[in-house]
Formats: sequence, structure tokens, C-alpha cells
Amino acid sequence: MTTFSEQHPGVAAEVPPATRGFRLNHTMLRVKDPAASLAFYSRVLGMRVLRKLDFPEMKFSLFFLARLEDGKHDVPQDVGERTAWTFQQEGILELTHNWGTEDQADFRYHDGNAQPQGFGHICFSVPDLQAASTWFDENGVEFVKRADQGKMKNVVFIKDPDGYWIEIVQADLLAQLGRPA
Repeated sequence: MTTFSEQHPGVAAEVPPATRGFRLNHTMLRVKDPAASLAFYSRVLGMRVLRKLDFPEMKFSLFFLARLEDGKHDVPQDVGERTAWTFQQEGILELTHNWGTEDQADFRYHDGNAQPQGFGHICFSVPDLQAASTWFDENGVEFVKRADQGKMKNVVFIKDPDGYWIEIVQADLLAQLGRPA
């Protein structure tokens, strides 16, 4: 059985059987101040911390966050079981805090969008783009681009406390995206 994929140069014709069960679990962002980042991702985007792991010998902490729908997940209470469960999920955001960066006034991570460009952004899909934009305004979130700006309409970009870009989309508004006008 072939799994659907648009065909482009370099795309394997078949999914290699050895990759059965592989899934994208998480994306990691380094953060300067975990309190500021956790406030943003939990209060503004509704994410919850599934697990925090500290590594004192290496002086860093990992925070694994997800946007879980109420009542749809049976999150284990035992920390070992919850750690294993966390690494089985999809759509996790890992925030990595290297201890002491929060005390360095001039410390910044590269956001990936300044030169030289590299990493670009993460993306959240929302049910109502206008309502989300209003929510971001009410919470003092910095916009990179609003839905009516630029050539790509109905796509919003905001920044988190470390300057990372977050794309915000409403799926049903994007059906014509990438099609000739």
C-alpha cells in the first residue's frame, strides 16, 4: 500500500518499510528566560507543560509543551510513564533553557530569520484567524505580519519572547494558497 505524497524530485516512490511507526515528535527552540516563554506559550497559545527535565550536570532544562484538547488525552501521573508518553506524542514543542541566560541582559538567540537565514518558524492552526489576531492584540503580542498585509493574505506571523516567528493560519482560508490567480 502506497502512502499519499505529492511527487517531486527526490521524493521516494514508496515509504520505506523500515520507517513504519516513525512520527515527528517535537521541535526544539532555545529560550533565554523560561518564565517569559512559558507564560507566552501557555497563556497566549494555550499550551500545557507535559514534562520538565533538568540536567544539572550540563546546566540546562527541557520543557515539553503541547496543545492538548480537553478530555482527549489520558496523561499518566507517574513521571516516568509521563516521560515515555510525552515521547510518543505528535506536535510537541520543546523549549530548552541553558541556565544563566536569563541573567544576561544582552543575550539573544538567533531567530533564524535574520541573516544568515536558516530556521524560519513554527505554525499554529486556529479556528478563527480574526479572533486569534484580536486575542494577540489584547495580549500585547508583537506582529511580524497581519492577515491583510503582504502578498500572502490570511496568514499571520507573530513573535514569541525570544523573537522566534510563529505562523498563524485558519485552514479553511488557505484552500487557494499556491494556486495561480
